[in-house]
Amino acid sequence: MSCFASPSWDVDFSSEKLNKQLFGNESGLKRKQALSKIIKHTNEQAYSLLDKSAPKKKKKKSKLKQADFGCGDARLSKLLPNVVHSFDVVGLTEDVTVCDMAHTPLPSDSVDVAVFCLSLMGTNLVDYIMEANRVLKQDGILKIAEVESRFDNIDNFINHLQKFGFTKLHKDVSHDLFCFMDFKKKSVPGKKNKLPVINLRPCFYKKR
Repeated sequence: MSCFASPSWDVDFSSEKLNKQLFGNESGLKRKQALSKIIKHTNEQAYSLLDKSAPKKKKKKSKLKQADFGCGDARLSKLLPNVVHSFDVVGLTEDVTVCDMAHTPLPSDSVDVAVFCLSLMGTNLVDYIMEANRVLKQDGILKIAEVESRFDNIDNFINHLQKFGFTKLHKDVSHDLFCFMDFKKKSVPGKKNKLPVINLRPCFYKKR
């Protein structure tokens, strides 16, 4: 089973079983180790670029509240001065809230920023985006950092996101490997069956 080919709710949340689902028997251990190194290196680059775009004055605690969907080791919570709620299907650190990212424990309209950093995986991306819209305050910001090769057409992806109640603020494809997008929440999306299907390709970690 692949995390790209199953919805988030079809992935077992216990670490041991998840490893068996994703990597199989002992022959999959080398693949797991290699993939872990790639993801660690790629996350470090992406989070570093996200951090550079954040406000530089970090001495005072920010009042902004942020949700990091698919947080990994909760790195973003250590980079930014504001409150960061870190969510993932596996708790790599004690700072991570283990849950289905389509159903987080956050109240509606409770955060100022929602982030997906290399975490738009699975077949139920529509549920992820709807959950981000639910927890964001009106005019809250949705930030997406992804590997560029995962998109068939980035502009089509942006057009789809706008049907989920978001307006595009910024698109940056100037970096090797990554693309960055910012959106603002302007409305609540309609019924799920009326929304476009969103699918991304599996990750290919290569430079343009």
